[in-house]
Amino acid sequence: MMPALVVELKWNQSAEGAIQQIKDRQYTAWLEGYTGNILLVGINYDRKCKTHECIIENMSWNSQFRLSSAKPFE
Repeated sequence: MMPALVVELKWNQSAEGAIQQIKDRQYTAWLEGYTGNILLVGINYDRKCKTHECIIENMSWNSQFRLSSAKPFE
C-alpha cells in the first residue's frame, strides 16, 4: 500500500513549523481509519538564501485513532 502524504509548504519560515502546523491543525484527521503509512512532509523555501529545507516524519495511528508520537523518516 502506498503511503499517504500530508504536505505543508512554507516561505521564509521553517520546515519544523510546517510539520507543527500539520499536527496543530489536525490535517491528518481525514485519514482516520487509513491503515497504511502516513508521511508528514514539511518544506520551507528561504528566498534570501535560495535554499530549501525538508523534514519528513513517519506517523502511525494508535488504537484510539490519534496520531502516535512522530519519529524522523529514514
